[in-house]
Amino acid sequence: MFIDSVKVFLKAGKGGNGCIAFRREKYVPRGGPSGGNGGDGGSIYFVSDLNVDHLIHLRYKPIIKAKNGAHGEGSNKHGKRGEDTIIKVPVGTVVKDPETGEILFDFSEPGMKYLAAKGGKGGRGNAAFKTPTRRAPRISEEGKPGEEKELLLELKTIADVGLVGFPNAGKSTFISKVSRAKPEIAEYPFTTLTPHPGVVELDGYRTFIIADIPGIIEGAAEGAGLGLRFLKHIERTRILLFMIDGNPYSGRKPLEQLIVLLNEVKKYSEILFQKPKVIVLNKIDLIHEEKDDIKKFVEYCNKENLQLFKISALKSEGIKPLLEYLYSKMKELKDSVENGES
Repeated sequence: MFIDSVKVFLKAGKGGNGCIAFRREKYVPRGGPSGGNGGDGGSIYFVSDLNVDHLIHLRYKPIIKAKNGAHGEGSNKHGKRGEDTIIKVPVGTVVKDPETGEILFDFSEPGMKYLAAKGGKGGRGNAAFKTPTRRAPRISEEGKPGEEKELLLELKTIADVGLVGFPNAGKSTFISKVSRAKPEIAEYPFTTLTPHPGVVELDGYRTFIIADIPGIIEGAAEGAGLGLRFLKHIERTRILLFMIDGNPYSGRKPLEQLIVLLNEVKKYSEILFQKPKVIVLNKIDLIHEEKDDIKKFVEYCNKENLQLFKISALKSEGIKPLLEYLYSKMKELKDSVENGES
């Protein structure tokens, strides 16, 4: 199961109460106040971790609490601070206000830490209130309650390459051939119901991440089909790979598929539409001769300066040159970001 959004309720720890106490030792007359302070309550933190790839653990435990601080004691003993609660989340998680939709924090890299709910301050004991004119204070403070809040966590798949295509275009077969990801593969539409990120390994220890996004259909930008729920998963990809079904019996011509997909992405986000695009005509093993439909498709790609590859994912034909190109393009984009060019 893939959970891409979950609402959680957070309750940080309460601060411990301060103590009222006085020294009672032999040979120490008027020992004075000795009440210690209460410990601060534990806080709740979210930390991004590459070893976590879903939010399922939060779906089944939506109420998250941190430990309370211990109360102060006599002999100036301060209460122990409440233990913090650390929750690991996947890279790509966005923390939002569930009421306003405001983004509070964006886990774009591993190892990022966000203070989601702060623990309450521990109360002061009576020793803290001693002054030259108030030698025996009989007052102390109660610990402050920790923060309580509701947050929405939303996961957007981060990948170097995002696959976009109609149902049955062959995306699942392709990703199963180029990585160790094992998406469901079948002859009926919408077999992929969750994004499937996979690591592509090339010679020389070169790797990049590719994500199989559930099938997009016409009207997806308005919520049709799987709609907006999964279009958001390609927002963070560096390259968009449009997988086109070359099967002459698919019921939709290659050029028609490409134009619909481009329009849906553009309607959803102009910024997303401006990302580098690679067009892949799949199932060339079923194309016995280059008919007019294929020629028009190729001409359109050339006219629009769209990089085109022809492959058969099922038979692993034409895949290696495609992967090499994707890696070189992805590295070029990463280098430009590191050099401050974009």
